[in-house]
Amino acid sequence: MVCAHIFTVNAESAGERIDKFICANCEINSRSAVQKLLDSDQVTVDGKAVSKNYKVKSGDRISLVIPEPKELEVVAENIPLDIRYEDEDLLVVNKSKGMVVHPAAGNYDGTLVNALLYHCKGSLSGINGVIRPGIVHRIDKDTSGLLIVAKNDFAHINLAEQIKVHSFTREYQSVVYGKMKCTNGTVDAPIGRHPVDRKKMTVTTKNSKNAVTHYEVVDEYRDFTHLKLRLETGRTHQIRVHMSYIGHPVAGDPVYGPKSVISYLNGQCLHAGKIGFKHPRSGKYIEIESELPDYFTDFLRRIK
Repeated sequence: MVCAHIFTVNAESAGERIDKFICANCEINSRSAVQKLLDSDQVTVDGKAVSKNYKVKSGDRISLVIPEPKELEVVAENIPLDIRYEDEDLLVVNKSKGMVVHPAAGNYDGTLVNALLYHCKGSLSGINGVIRPGIVHRIDKDTSGLLIVAKNDFAHINLAEQIKVHSFTREYQSVVYGKMKCTNGTVDAPIGRHPVDRKKMTVTTKNSKNAVTHYEVVDEYRDFTHLKLRLETGRTHQIRVHMSYIGHPVAGDPVYGPKSVISYLNGQCLHAGKIGFKHPRSGKYIEIESELPDYFTDFLRRIK
């Protein structure tokens, strides 16, 4: 279905580039995506096409047409998986660092979903559509560790409800910059989309959702601290945003960390090491743990 939007520019927004204005006022978070719509005349101002450099004026009437998305064909690929638990309803995968969870722009193959389609022979829940079959929750590309996958809709609905009511255990380990003031604590700060950089999240009270992260110190080093973290909620980039917010960004994080990134980590030093849930069919509590991966233990050796 084609989606159309009409905006009227107020005085406060006058002078903004049109791509920035549109990103701030509709569900498209990518300025490059908006620029493509501008280039194809899908955006008009008072009925006329404008360039992506156009600066909006107070009273401008902007019309935006978002074409119906093309359905992607996700291909099954024989990619080895580190499976830590599996039965007829679900499986728990230990995802490697650098692996994308599901296909998206720029990553249509080599993802966890491509591998799952091959391994499960199409037996995955369909609740999240063709692009995210079986995916109940996600972890970032450069975060390693445990991820639960539903093989049918019954399991998916049950597991998603456990996450919603916070009865689902998700424990991470991370190395962050600096030393903590306390050996344990809680960060309770709402998270929403960054007002300027729409690819980032931030602590904000505007259009946000509550977010709670509990942490505990495992070990301290001269410039870093090894933490164990437990998610009470599961917002996008939650640990990375919360740690940066309290002044202890995750080591190696290129988005929320310092500009001088620890490049040899190839992304944030963050591992989903424990997952616990009630089995959707039997009700039995199951807890799976994953050992720290090589990149993580190697970094600990370096900072010692």
